[in-house]
Amino acid sequence: MAAMAATNVEGFAPRSMAVTSARASVVPVTMSTTADESAATETEDAEIPTNLPSDCGMDYVPLATMLATGQLKEADQFTRDALIEISGAKAKGRDFVYFTDVKNIPNTDFATIERLWQKFSKGKFGYSVQKRKMRQSKDDFEVFCRKIGWTTQDGDVERKKRWFGASEFVYDVKKAKEGHLPLTSALRGTSLMVNLLKHPVWDNEDWKKEP
Repeated sequence: MAAMAATNVEGFAPRSMAVTSARASVVPVTMSTTADESAATETEDAEIPTNLPSDCGMDYVPLATMLATGQLKEADQFTRDALIEISGAKAKGRDFVYFTDVKNIPNTDFATIERLWQKFSKGKFGYSVQKRKMRQSKDDFEVFCRKIGWTTQDGDVERKKRWFGASEFVYDVKKAKEGHLPLTSALRGTSLMVNLLKHPVWDNEDWKKEP
């Protein structure tokens, strides 16, 4: 979205080391000390699924663990990093996803990512939720941003929330608006977001089927 992230081109923020490091060591199933205590009560005993299909050889257990233990900011970054990995050689080479890469994302992987976000947010977060919110907004991106809490008020001025530095986004299932996560940068336009929400995985509800 406009002014949401300080990337140089339309696409995701530069990847962190989340994907690489998470593969080497799965996050323990304990609550992050920075997460909300009430969320800890609900997630500390969560069962972490391990049958998480990927056509690209991606390990999604770290994502499941982050989501199950309330580490939503880390899960959000992992998701963007994972999309770089599964969007093809060009995306990996430039280290961000361009809107023309979206067609390369396998349905299997997108479905796995979505089921995890849905499962551990009780249906509140995920790209399919954002797709519904966009439809309710009649494809008006500004209305969409308001609906999912990506805008804020500075006095009488409405602006997009800031992503980098001290993030203004809400990494709390109870406090965030429906569809608030995961985040997608649209600094140079909305084509990436639009294409993610028009991906063929959403053409039917097969993505909901557990493996």
